[in-house]
Amino acid sequence: MCKKRIFGTFGVRREANKEMNPEFASKIGASYGTVVQGTVAIGGDTRTSTPMLKHAITAGLLSSGCDVVDLGILPTPAIQYAVRNYYDAGIIITASHNPPHDNGIKLVDEYGIGTSDETEIKVEELYFNEKPKRASWNEIGQYYTNNNIINEYITEAIKRVDSEAIKNAKLKVVVDTGSGAGSYTAPYLLRKLGCDVTTINCQADGHFPGRNPEPVEENLQDLISTVKELNADLGIAHDGDADRTICIDELGNFILGDKTFTLVEKAMLKENNGGLIVTTVATSSAIYDIAAEYNSNVISTPVGDLNVARKLKEHDGLFGGEENGGLIFPDFIYGRDAAMTVCKILEIIAKEKKPISELIAELPVYHTVKTKTPCPDNQKEKVMAKIAEEIEKTTEYKLDTTDGVKILRNDGWVIIRPSGTEPIFRCFAETDNIEKSKEIANWGLSLIKKYLE
Repeated sequence: MCKKRIFGTFGVRREANKEMNPEFASKIGASYGTVVQGTVAIGGDTRTSTPMLKHAITAGLLSSGCDVVDLGILPTPAIQYAVRNYYDAGIIITASHNPPHDNGIKLVDEYGIGTSDETEIKVEELYFNEKPKRASWNEIGQYYTNNNIINEYITEAIKRVDSEAIKNAKLKVVVDTGSGAGSYTAPYLLRKLGCDVTTINCQADGHFPGRNPEPVEENLQDLISTVKELNADLGIAHDGDADRTICIDELGNFILGDKTFTLVEKAMLKENNGGLIVTTVATSSAIYDIAAEYNSNVISTPVGDLNVARKLKEHDGLFGGEENGGLIFPDFIYGRDAAMTVCKILEIIAKEKKPISELIAELPVYHTVKTKTPCPDNQKEKVMAKIAEEIEKTTEYKLDTTDGVKILRNDGWVIIRPSGTEPIFRCFAETDNIEKSKEIANWGLSLIKKYLE
């Protein structure tokens, strides 16, 4: 198969109005429209450049003969929900957790799953060969709008949990959507579930004035202090396109995404008497421990939510996700879904009648350290190959090359993998001791730096 020239692990992200400009967007729209030849839904997040790119992509799609349904500004999973239920394909305009000056384009198929590598290569061939279909004047596509998806998405998510139990628990929740697309869903969802809601950064604003869109601990200090000040039961944060959920416990502690994953996995397996779990090679060993407890299996994939989504569909899996707070409920949406995650976590707290800190404390204990280091894109493959070569020479460690280089040691593991969207390597390490995890993560970084030119 040819190597992709535009698309990364899921879509393409670039600086808005530089590489990610209207001409580029329109041509991508026309190229994907040529492949689809049907009705395409389009929507995006709150970035300042989203309307510009949405109109450009729409023009490209219409010119290829596709009908276009504009869903407006809304979360990525809401668009995926709409496509799966009503349309032939979709295009999502978002750069997720990237800074405000970036934007991106994600293509999804009729199931709302990110398109296959084969499809993306077809789109690229049309793009570079200047051969997108241009419909004759009487076959240009029709343009429609649908403003009902947000409410339907919220309603359908609530239907999938015990909403009465949540309402009766009268939970106090602080939510920080980072001025992203979740501003249109999270506060309303929480209020419909009977929560006492306090909002932070829930005004939609593509400049992201309150915080950076990535919901990491350093960006959530206002949320953490508010949870403590108000004695809230839970703090919730989303990324820019609201497909990921990060939680703060009632004591103000930041909960790593893989802890949330493990908590929900435990509930799902308990409710369904087991089931198949799908996750990536970068996720905590706790996922495997909980699956074993319920006599269930885990399939691991390369990093990327669309890899997890595809396996869930292929194997009719029960539940899946990643270590970054992106959880997938395949009976609803084949993609990371912040709204469904919030509903499920609230349900668990309400039914278990325990604070979330106590529920997390009951899970298997592992300590993960996440680091990253710069690396030019053109050196990534060489560095990985050199590290793999070094590890293969030793009998002390095992090697897993499903995605990047995962080194399995007696005391834990470290995974070194190149980002698909940035010129960096990510290095995650996990053991049952935080100091040991830091030590292994630094060892992983030293291996990268050793082979950088």
